[in-house]
Amino acid sequence: GAGMKSSHRVIVESRKVKYDFVIRRNITILTGDSGTGKTVLIDLIRDYRRYGSDSGVFLSCDCECRTIDNEDWERQIEEISGSIIFIDEGNRFLTSKKFAMLVQNSDNYFVIATREKLPMLPYSVQEIYGFRKSGKFHEAKQKYNEIYHLYGEISVRSEIVPGFIITEDSNSGYDFFAKLAEQKNIKCISASGKSNVIKKLQDSENVTETRLVIVDGAAFGSEMKDVDEYLKVYENVVLYAPESFEWLLLSSAVIPNAKVEEILQKPEDYIDCKEYVSWERFFTAVLTEKTQNSLVWAYSKKKLPKAYLAPKVIGAVKKLMKLVIWE
Repeated sequence: GAGMKSSHRVIVESRKVKYDFVIRRNITILTGDSGTGKTVLIDLIRDYRRYGSDSGVFLSCDCECRTIDNEDWERQIEEISGSIIFIDEGNRFLTSKKFAMLVQNSDNYFVIATREKLPMLPYSVQEIYGFRKSGKFHEAKQKYNEIYHLYGEISVRSEIVPGFIITEDSNSGYDFFAKLAEQKNIKCISASGKSNVIKKLQDSENVTETRLVIVDGAAFGSEMKDVDEYLKVYENVVLYAPESFEWLLLSSAVIPNAKVEEILQKPEDYIDCKEYVSWERFFTAVLTEKTQNSLVWAYSKKKLPKAYLAPKVIGAVKKLMKLVIWE
């Protein structure tokens, strides 16, 4: 069966509070300290499911919004379909392998309120949100809780010139950036996976130039809190988190037969959550499929074909990397 696709706007309000936000992927994380509105949101959805309009809650969405109970969670996830499932922190199953497996094979979207990292789940840097109370309206009775992105694609606001590169990836992505670094006469190392990024940063603390860390944003979410805390301490570290290396290559629009402009504009309309656990997997599949008939361009994650190291491709990717200046 097919899974959920596209984005879904959710509006939840009671007499006291209003939420209005858009869910774009299969896994969305709501974080922030207790008392910031995460639990209130999920309680309102639960009340609405239980008591309907008698709950005093108004809920609007083009698909079902559900909550699940702690004791029977596995069966509930398996039986619910085509819905957005909201799960509150404090559920111990959140960090379990079983939960990760169910999410990855589910045809539902999940919105998880949690302050801890969930390393078993590949969630996006772009889908981690905090809450802020932003003013009142309706004669000051109702508070509006704004849900905002905690992290962006790049961790700086002004231009930087990298003097050292760390890539999350050890295969094709590393091959590419190692070549770019070599042209600039700077060092490039691989972290061999998202959980080793902090370790590589610690190992390179004697580097005085700007250290640029390049990760696949689409699946790096679980590491963001730790990395962000590290960035606050070290001024010379910049995190660049595009969706994925394959997304960068597709976005460069210079790879023959791999022009996918419409897909890149609204990926959520094309990505079936049951088929692809993260956007990174999807973009890899698209690039692989579009180039598979070419002797020169057939993409492989393990080893990058030489064609991708051509000046034209490197130049196009460099242009795409906002705020990163390659002198």
